Amino acid sequence: MNKILVYGGTGSQARPIVDHALANGHLPIVVTRNASSAADLKALGATIVQSNMSDALHLKEITQDIDTVSFLLPAFLGDGDDAAAFGRNVIDAAVACGVRNFIWNASGPIPDDISDAKAQILDYLQKSGLDWVVFEPTTYMENWLGPWTAPFVIKDNEVSYPALEQVKMGWLASDDVGKLVVSAFEKEKLTNKRYNISGIEAPTGPELAKLFSVALGREIKYRAMTPEQMGDAIDQAFGAGVGERIAEMYRQEQNDPDPEPKFHDMEEVLDIFPVKMTTIEDWVRGHQNAFK
Repeated sequence: MNKILVYGGTGSQARPIVDHALANGHLPIVVTRNASSAADLKALGATIVQSNMSDALHLKEITQDIDTVSFLLPAFLGDGDDAAAFGRNVIDAAVACGVRNFIWNASGPIPDDISDAKAQILDYLQKSGLDWVVFEPTTYMENWLGPWTAPFVIKDNEVSYPALEQVKMGWLASDDVGKLVVSAFEKEKLTNKRYNISGIEAPTGPELAKLFSVALGREIKYRAMTPEQMGDAIDQAFGAGVGERIAEMYRQEQNDPDPEPKFHDMEEVLDIFPVKMTTIEDWVRGHQNAFK
């Protein structure tokens, strides 16, 4: 049985790590800023620890006797939060406590620009002496549950997302990332390697709509949202000020003549971490109540 310290375990990206760790007989210790938000995880058998990634001393206390760290940065940082410092604190605690494996779901591609917080964390991790794996996912299927997509499927029979129609997207289920993380920490030794990960399908926008149509049993069309529309939806869901940063990201993607790929060949990854991946049709069918 491995003891795995899970950062972000109450959220949609890392919650599956907790579930699969428990199912495989491991002990997940979930780190959260608000312990009351993890009551359901505690009932399932996880240990809950209230802490903050800004508290370097406390992180060293809770990392004692841990076999593996599963790291995830918060999706939305608060005022005064420092993502790079958070990463350094978590890594320092893992080093100080002799953690065997460090696995980071970077929630997306890590840029080469060293001024970026994720690039700084990666550099720090590579120099730490830890055994590590970094997963860099494309785009999560769970995004379809957000107010920028699900309400439009319900009222307009329309899958809306800020990706141009011709762009192939390797949509990825967060549950599959959870499986990959658990598979990684069950390895005897990690590979100190970055893995680009995506789903096993790469539909264009209209092809995605066809998969939704089959899963939901009614005709669904695709609409490429503008970045501004996405930004407005983000602001309405998470508070004003957040949306413009997200809108700018999609604006750059839509205007880039040579954009980064949104799909990756998963053969090598699945040879190393043999998990069963989720198809889009199965995922939509399993979440169909969100689209009715």
